[in-house]
Amino acid sequence: MIKVHDIKKNYEDKQILKGISFHLKKGEAFGLLGPNGAGKSTLIGIMTGLIRSTSGTVTIGGIDLNRETKHAQQLIGIVPQEIALYLDLTAKENLMFWGKMYGLKGKKLKSRVQETLELIGLEDRGKDKVKVFSGGMKRRVNIGCAILHKPKILIMDEPTVGIDPQSRNHILETVQRLNQDGMTIVYTSHYMEEVEYLCDKIGIIDQGSLVALGTIAELSKLVEEQREVILTIKNNKADIEKVCKYIRESYPTKDFNVEGQKFKISDQKPQEFISKLIQVLTDMKVEIISAEVVEPNLENVFLYLTGKKLRD
Repeated sequence: MIKVHDIKKNYEDKQILKGISFHLKKGEAFGLLGPNGAGKSTLIGIMTGLIRSTSGTVTIGGIDLNRETKHAQQLIGIVPQEIALYLDLTAKENLMFWGKMYGLKGKKLKSRVQETLELIGLEDRGKDKVKVFSGGMKRRVNIGCAILHKPKILIMDEPTVGIDPQSRNHILETVQRLNQDGMTIVYTSHYMEEVEYLCDKIGIIDQGSLVALGTIAELSKLVEEQREVILTIKNNKADIEKVCKYIRESYPTKDFNVEGQKFKISDQKPQEFISKLIQVLTDMKVEIISAEVVEPNLENVFLYLTGKKLRD
């Protein structure tokens, strides 16, 4: 459905994108991550035909975006980070306006507007002006405007920034439903849990390069050494010192830290390590409150590959 091949973008003497390539199948949900300034917005601009690449190609549904821009754009719905609505118009009037911009008219337009209001959960607020809506409701209308024409691809840039939890959950459920119905999703967010919830495939961009691409399971293999054993013992100063001494002497190369009575220890074979540790501490008469293995998550992968938090 989408083929991005060797995309490069230069601004004056600075290279913003350094040869980005990936492809998405129909119905995939793709999470695009990267620290601020990594090149995400530039890449999205190129993928939607709003920015010209210096070199490389983007193909949308078999259509060369550079050669047949308008044709390819009809397959795309875009949800920008900023609200793209007329605040003095009602939700329904906004949808009618954008529907006409997509070429819808007559009964088909009215039908799609009603369907969309129902999908975004605002069928009873269609006659209210957008300026009285909460931030979350505005974002739901923003999404509605992007899906009126039933695009094959929905590209979403930070669609849940600064909204209430109820609206956020509604947006995530709506996106998941659209994806389950066969729509291809490209999703950028600063919220890792959203990407983990929605996306089949994830790409991480840093300094203009695609530094990782794959499923969460595939990316997690890059940081297997980041698996953590978290051990909590009874809050007893003598026992805490005893455990610290044991780990330092028995595993001098192992990374660990102590937070009160809680020990966090990284290990590549955590199940074996935790079994042995429990046995040793039991023999030492140390009272164990809990012991668990924490597998690496998307944030671990991101920090490992970029060395930055997502908002850096």
